[in-house]
Amino acid sequence: MTIGTVAVVGCGTMGNGIAQVCAHKGKQVHLVDLDPALLASAVKGIEGSLGRLVKKEKLAAGDVPEILGRIHTTTKLADAEDSDLVVEAVTEKAEVKEAIFRELDGLTGAGCILASNTSSISITQLAAATGRPDKVIGMHFMNPVPIMKLVEVVRGLDTSDETTATVNGLSEELGKVPVPANDFPGFVSNRILMPMINEAVTCLMEGVASKESIDEIMKLGMAHPMGPLTLADLIGLDVCLSIMEVLH
Repeated sequence: MTIGTVAVVGCGTMGNGIAQVCAHKGKQVHLVDLDPALLASAVKGIEGSLGRLVKKEKLAAGDVPEILGRIHTTTKLADAEDSDLVVEAVTEKAEVKEAIFRELDGLTGAGCILASNTSSISITQLAAATGRPDKVIGMHFMNPVPIMKLVEVVRGLDTSDETTATVNGLSEELGKVPVPANDFPGFVSNRILMPMINEAVTCLMEGVASKESIDEIMKLGMAHPMGPLTLADLIGLDVCLSIMEVLH
């Protein structure tokens, strides 16, 4: 199956990045969010990100308007109806995601793949809100999406081989490396990462070391590019908490 049109639901940091990389690789993109102001801000953010790529000579300046022209913003989920793939990237709350998947199931064509960028929530659970569990899959991109190579590909119990092959192929087309993980809480990335971040917070709370020392020790001693407390701020403490609650 060829993916030509992608809808991205949610225009936060992850949604923006996913929209950007899809448009950069020639896909038509519907960027969906309920808030018009957030959509306008998202487009400015994408433009700024592309501008940084131009400065680094990784993108020609003349390509920027064409890439931005492929991104169509909308406040109506119904505008995703012609998509070949929808990537949901909203808040890490199961009930919110389930409602979106239920609505998308009724809006999109029978062949459309419904993917979630969830950090921890069961893909099988989200698929159960639809009548097409074979076409539901996890596409967990990493932040910042335009830079990070990994896409954690998570199959639900009923995800088909065809859906998985299509998502793997698209990930590679976007310049990413798809790596499979099974449908367990937190998958691999956050099942390992979040307890580490939580332990770093506990060390700070108990006075084991200052926040600067905790981050520096993990950077210099474990060769992490940034410390766990800095990383927690980059991810968002609300997201970290939501993932920890899922793991709990």
